[in-house]
Amino acid sequence: MLRKVWLVFAQALAIGLAGVFIVSWFAPDVVRVSPSVVTVMQAGTANDGPAASPASYSGAARKAIPSVVNIYTSKALPARRRSPDEQALRRFYGEQFDDEQGRSNSLGSGVIVSADGYILTNNHVVEGADEIAVLLAGGRSLAARVVGTDPDTDLAVLKLEATNLQATTFGNSDRIQVGDVVLAIGNPFGVGQTVTMGIVSATGRNRLGINTFENFIQTDAAINPGNSGGALVDAAGNLIGINTAIFSPSGGSLGIGFAIPVSLAKQVMEQIIKTGRVERGWLGVGLQEITPELASSLNLAANQGALVSGVVAGGPAAKAGMQPGDVLKAINGNKIITDVNEAISQTTALRPGEVVPLDVVRQGKDLKLSISVGRRPPTRAPNQ
Repeated sequence: MLRKVWLVFAQALAIGLAGVFIVSWFAPDVVRVSPSVVTVMQAGTANDGPAASPASYSGAARKAIPSVVNIYTSKALPARRRSPDEQALRRFYGEQFDDEQGRSNSLGSGVIVSADGYILTNNHVVEGADEIAVLLAGGRSLAARVVGTDPDTDLAVLKLEATNLQATTFGNSDRIQVGDVVLAIGNPFGVGQTVTMGIVSATGRNRLGINTFENFIQTDAAINPGNSGGALVDAAGNLIGINTAIFSPSGGSLGIGFAIPVSLAKQVMEQIIKTGRVERGWLGVGLQEITPELASSLNLAANQGALVSGVVAGGPAAKAGMQPGDVLKAINGNKIITDVNEAISQTTALRPGEVVPLDVVRQGKDLKLSISVGRRPPTRAPNQ
């Protein structure tokens, strides 16, 4: 009896070792490792906060996928100089040898934001393109035209001649928190529509040198070339961002991706649809951060505000009486400015031509100035 048990055990052991050997041989890797311009759908208040994590995100994917499109662009390349041999053959064969002008093709993604064919995507996806084709989730392909672009935020709006499209539902990107589950949907490497999952890794990322105005959502959801312009959605399938960039020396996903918050994208989209361009406020000042040392020398209670390092002659701030050395504390009664980026954000949100109050500290004394907001120059000037 014991011998039979031992034989059974020995056979089982042999089979198990053989199984491990087979796995290690054949699978070594396994063993080693509400807009005023266009009608959009807005998520209800129940979905504004962090969503509970379900066992599956298929519902969110089913909701969001029909609104995400693949974008294919083409543009003519500059004519290249022909070699002497090519010139001789062209003279001999005539037009039969005159091949087509070279073209550059690229791909990206986009999000349908209205049933009548408006699409939100990245500016760099369509920049310079003279032909744009949009492939809908159902397989239909349509030509698209550019309504307008905003290089400063890397956003663009396209238009399809179509109706009854399934538009995305806008979520609330201002209420997302680090740790919230998100899905990235797009067309990576042109393989077709793909959904990846991750979490919000950080919010308010800036000073990355990607765009002029940066307020990115950072996520570890896999984002790869071709995902640009696609959707970042919450666990309920509501749009919270437009996937824009990745941090990657190799060009592949390393789990550090960036998306433009939908709150910013929506503001830009509305202006582009209404006027074809984006207009931003401008004060005409140069600003610098206030360090603890500067705060002490300026007799400030805390390192809040932004130091006015220069004033553009004849600009709005100069006409309002602002001087170099002033400290800009608040704009239009908004919250106290904490750094230069916040000052820029508040300034660019102003409407050119409106008159707003500025809270300023000059030589330790509080002042209130009134300024007529200017229009930000189209060039990427360092002055705000």
